[in-house]
Amino acid sequence: MLESLTGFVVVGVAILVGWIIGRIDLLGEHGRPVLARLTFFVLSPFLLFVVLAQADVRTLFSAYLPVAAIAAVAMFAVYVVVARLAWRRSVGETVIGALSAGQVNSNNIGIPLSLYLLGSAAYPAPVILLQLLVFTPVTMAILDAVAFGRASFGKAVVRTLTNPIVIGSVLGTIVSVSGVELPPIVFEPAVLIANACVPVLLISYGISLYGQRVLSPSGRRRDIVLATGLKLVAMPLVAWLVGQYVFGLDRHDVLVVVVLAALPTAQNVFNYSQRYGVGETISRDTVFLTTIGCLPVLLAATFLLG
Repeated sequence: MLESLTGFVVVGVAILVGWIIGRIDLLGEHGRPVLARLTFFVLSPFLLFVVLAQADVRTLFSAYLPVAAIAAVAMFAVYVVVARLAWRRSVGETVIGALSAGQVNSNNIGIPLSLYLLGSAAYPAPVILLQLLVFTPVTMAILDAVAFGRASFGKAVVRTLTNPIVIGSVLGTIVSVSGVELPPIVFEPAVLIANACVPVLLISYGISLYGQRVLSPSGRRRDIVLATGLKLVAMPLVAWLVGQYVFGLDRHDVLVVVVLAALPTAQNVFNYSQRYGVGETISRDTVFLTTIGCLPVLLAATFLLG
């Protein structure tokens, strides 16, 4: 329990430092976008490469992968049924809301929390691969079709495969699967750069929290509440039920899948909503609420299952 609390404190202090930096405007108006580009194009790919290259192949292709997929798809389905059939939301808004309910922040928040709560940064790796290689191309194709009146699945696939995070993940997976042991002269520089990723990510996210307003009168409050409830409550419960009673995972593995399912909504969902100009309020507020709300959920999970 003390280790779990230590993990929350470590992550929380880094985010708080970022919030203070944003509050006093230490880095200026370009600070956040510069840190975001640095982490996206450089630090995150190196971190994912290092994590995946050292990961046990059995972790990458373990039961964590199907459990994560089932939990996510279940949330997508519930949200789509309610938003599309009951509330008559547009396709674009429904897609963004569904992603807000079921796509987790397995990179920015997942890796540091996994490292400090579960003892390894490798546990989110299967979820990262699932979201980048499966969910992202499908999402891009649907949103392209809605925004531009054409389906461009091929372009979405190309965009995904040229994503620096995907490249780092794929290269790391190849090293892990092949069993090749990289010499220190090659691997240690990558480790040095990768070690900068987690603190910069958390500080950058803390900066983004300053000035955030949630649940403003946008007419989409119930969409936000639904997505937040599915993400924080229903998804961990589904992961627990599927992990324990369908796949028969042991106590530690059940904790892993529940923690992964309880992670907050992925920040790239907000990026999608900005890119296509749809559902921005839903994604923005859900990311914020689930990031704050996941802390008591994760604490309860580690207390009950850890």
